[in-house]
Amino acid sequence: MDSKMTEKLALFSENTQSIKKGFRWHDSTTRRLAALLYALESKTIDSEEIQRCHIMLKKNTGVFSGFRGDMSLCIATLLSLSEHPKRLLENTIDVYGKLTDVKFRKSEYLAIAAYLIASGTDNAGYPLAVERTKAFYDELKSFKWVYAGRDDYIFMAMLGLSDIDITSFKGRIEALYKMLKREFRDKSSVLSLTQVLVFCNASDEAVERMVSLSDAMKTQKLRYDKSFTLPALGVLALLPVDVDTTVQLIAEASDFLMNQAGLRRGSVSAQERLLYVAAITASEYSCRENASILTAALSTSITNIIVAQQITVMLTMIAASQAATVAMSAQS
Repeated sequence: MDSKMTEKLALFSENTQSIKKGFRWHDSTTRRLAALLYALESKTIDSEEIQRCHIMLKKNTGVFSGFRGDMSLCIATLLSLSEHPKRLLENTIDVYGKLTDVKFRKSEYLAIAAYLIASGTDNAGYPLAVERTKAFYDELKSFKWVYAGRDDYIFMAMLGLSDIDITSFKGRIEALYKMLKREFRDKSSVLSLTQVLVFCNASDEAVERMVSLSDAMKTQKLRYDKSFTLPALGVLALLPVDVDTTVQLIAEASDFLMNQAGLRRGSVSAQERLLYVAAITASEYSCRENASILTAALSTSITNIIVAQQITVMLTMIAASQAATVAMSAQS
């Protein structure tokens, strides 16, 4: 593990301790998320700016909106990392309204989907992004073997922002699902994993590599094949790093965090720790390939974990996808 990755892991650990001072009454997992968001941008946590954005958020949203509860700290953190937090909040609330107009149900998931769209395109692009998000969701609902619910909103928004063809979406999802359900047991997580792979335009060879990576991880007792962390496995398999190196990186990073205050056994579950390790690893390797990191999108995925009480790393797929694209370009 090189010095840059060690520095980012150490910064994450330091941030988890610093943020306790200003947000003691908030959920500890949510605080760790905020710490991670800053670490991924190589920034020391700014509790005062997060607090300012938190107050602004409370003033502009209703008590029973999807922007409250633990989500308020998550969204405040995302806003604090933007150049124009007030404008971004206004745009997020605007997109939230547009999504409810097309019959999406109000929820914390929808608040994050709205944030993703608001930060992922400009005002002129909102109608198309909302339209595509709804179209992907309707396609998902047409599957007889899956129940599409509010926990799919975030994934659908990511697809809505992409240039993926809606007409080919269903066929690829079904093909991947049939392939993966033979390898992994949890149907819900397999569905999430298929969405990661579709978003990243993963080939069948990449899927095979992911299975090999899972087997190699198990030998080191790194269980990315569990329901909470399965989507992260797809992310790691798409990085431009060979299987043995990936396993070594994850093992070393996990050991590092287990020796840090607030991140040891008893404080953080193994699955949650593996999530943070995957996020930091993906961000580091996308940087090495000179691919820009869409921090807001990555943050949204991890925020989805907090909302769903699941451990997943869906949005690191963006960093992984960019890194893989650069790697393929370099080979061509």
